[in-house]
Amino acid sequence: MAKRLTRSIRERVLGGVCGGIANYLGMDPSVVRLIWAALTVFTAGFPGVTLYLVCWFVIPEERIS
Repeated sequence: MAKRLTRSIRERVLGGVCGGIANYLGMDPSVVRLIWAALTVFTAGFPGVTLYLVCWFVIPEERIS
């Protein structure tokens, strides 16, 4: 079965985007959140926040089986 990128329900702080990316990549969600926060701060905020919002609406939420 192919891996799908979904927003996490279990590893959610705001929208589950970083938790979903971490699950997809097999990483710790805290590391992904730190990387996302650093990129957002170092790019003056706008691109990181905008990309997070786009991902929040585009990436489907994981389903509980």
